[in-house]
Amino acid sequence: MAGRMDGKVAFVTGAARGQGRSHAVRLAQEGADIIAVDICRKFEASPADGATPEDLDETAGLVKDAGGRVVTAKVDVRDFDALRAAVGGGVEQLGRLDVIVANAGIGTTAGKLHKTDEALWQEMIDVNLSGVWKTVKAGVPHILAGNRGGSVVLTSSVAGFKAYPHVGHYVAAKHGVIGLMRSFAVELGQRMIRVNAVLPTHVNSPLLMNESTYRAFRPELENPGPDDLAPVCRSFHYLPIPWVTPEDITNAVLFLASDEARFITGVALPVDAGSCLK
Repeated sequence: MAGRMDGKVAFVTGAARGQGRSHAVRLAQEGADIIAVDICRKFEASPADGATPEDLDETAGLVKDAGGRVVTAKVDVRDFDALRAAVGGGVEQLGRLDVIVANAGIGTTAGKLHKTDEALWQEMIDVNLSGVWKTVKAGVPHILAGNRGGSVVLTSSVAGFKAYPHVGHYVAAKHGVIGLMRSFAVELGQRMIRVNAVLPTHVNSPLLMNESTYRAFRPELENPGPDDLAPVCRSFHYLPIPWVTPEDITNAVLFLASDEARFITGVALPVDAGSCLK
């Protein structure tokens, strides 16, 4: 079923690679034009290497190959003025805005909450919670101006549903995203703007698949790799898999962004292989 996003424009953050790239490309395959932004650098405390400007260029090329127009910008979601300029410039070129996918986020390990470094806490909240708020704040006026309704999809996590040790700052931010989603849904519903969230479990993307994560989960091994990580990740799920793919999350994002979900709002949708049941 092609063409589910025909004529629409989507604003996607964290679009240089991973889930964000997957979302941008699939929405384009379904007919959307894309405003794609990413910070394109590493966060010092993150175990994952940062995305690069070349990664964002590659995403743009893939969107074009899929038939979509694309506007890109190197933007930190903590910078509201930069976000507003990026989405405004994109709307000026592409003509409208219908969908916001607030996907950008980081993952760091902080230890126990009462010992968490304040700067590490603040960075997490600023990126994974305030950055989501600022993304929607920057984009929604353009959806309102179109007076056609629209869809906002926020990336939370299974950690927005339940807690895990040593990542309390991440858990707090992702729980906050659910609160943002519900509040935006209440406030924007009368204008037919739907707001939902996806809750991924482990995703086979650079945020998980990196040497630091392998060593954190399997410290007893000298040179752990993905095969060593897999049984640990599998233990989080009821379905017998270690992780999902970015495309699995994209399938949920596409559904929520499309008119197939035209009366669905305020929903936190897990894509989690049963993790929320544990």
